[in-house]
Amino acid sequence: MAAGGSTLSVIGAIVANLLIAVLKFIAAAFTGSSAMLSEGIHSIIDTTNGLLLLLGIKRSKKGANKIHPFGQGKEIYFWSFVVAILIFALGGGVAIYEGVKHLNHPPTHLDTSNIMWNYAVIIGAMIFEGSSLIYAMKQFRKKYPTGFTSALEESKDAASMAIIIEESAAMIGLLIALIGVTLTHFTQNPLYDALSSIAIGILLFSVAGFLAKETQDLLIGESVSNKDLQMIKDILKSYNQLEFFGNIKSMHLGPDEVLLALEVNFKDNVTLHELEKTVADIKKKIRKIDPKFKYIYIESNSISKSDFN
Repeated sequence: MAAGGSTLSVIGAIVANLLIAVLKFIAAAFTGSSAMLSEGIHSIIDTTNGLLLLLGIKRSKKGANKIHPFGQGKEIYFWSFVVAILIFALGGGVAIYEGVKHLNHPPTHLDTSNIMWNYAVIIGAMIFEGSSLIYAMKQFRKKYPTGFTSALEESKDAASMAIIIEESAAMIGLLIALIGVTLTHFTQNPLYDALSSIAIGILLFSVAGFLAKETQDLLIGESVSNKDLQMIKDILKSYNQLEFFGNIKSMHLGPDEVLLALEVNFKDNVTLHELEKTVADIKKKIRKIDPKFKYIYIESNSISKSDFN
């Protein structure tokens, strides 16, 4: 996804989460629901996460300098990792704490006179969260029109991925809260409200773990996909001037920036002029198919083919 699409998706999520957080806290204040309180905290954390992602997007656009010769595209990966930690530590931790607290000290009397607050807020939140999720998905699918699962694996746009995962988790969390509130209302048993809060916490732990793993790989230095690697090999195979090639190494420097390095061995009858022209042409072809290969380094040497393996 282009940076502009990511930014708009994040801003949309921030606005939606902030409005939803206010409504959830109002509902929690009127009804005393631990599930609604957990959901309110969840929305505040999502709002904060959105602001951190915006910061990451802004900082990732900074150009190269002496300290960062390949630019600062990985900033977005760092801040996405911070977001994952916040979801885990604050979102999941607080939700489980609230649920356990209400299990150990359940209210002696349930006031259901204001129960409609919960239903109104949950339905309203679903509309806001659903709209934000649909918009983020539309932006995401513009660049990745293939199946969603494969597109999620292929995408290296951590900001867009974080928003989609967060909004999806929010929708599931709201459904859990709705079930908990409804069961508590009809059974007059606060156990269901507390259990739904714990379930929301477990959900957030799972989301945080998945997001942390994805951003960790990118932060450390993840290579391109097998599809991209095969594309590079097919281009190299089309040149008769090459005896063989190998040691293809790549690393994502940002959502739309890749560093590519490889070694080639030219045939003995290739002149220096042909060699330079071929190297330039290889770079041009790779970038024409996929412009994210910003930095391409091709080393020509005369070592044996076995040394490439």
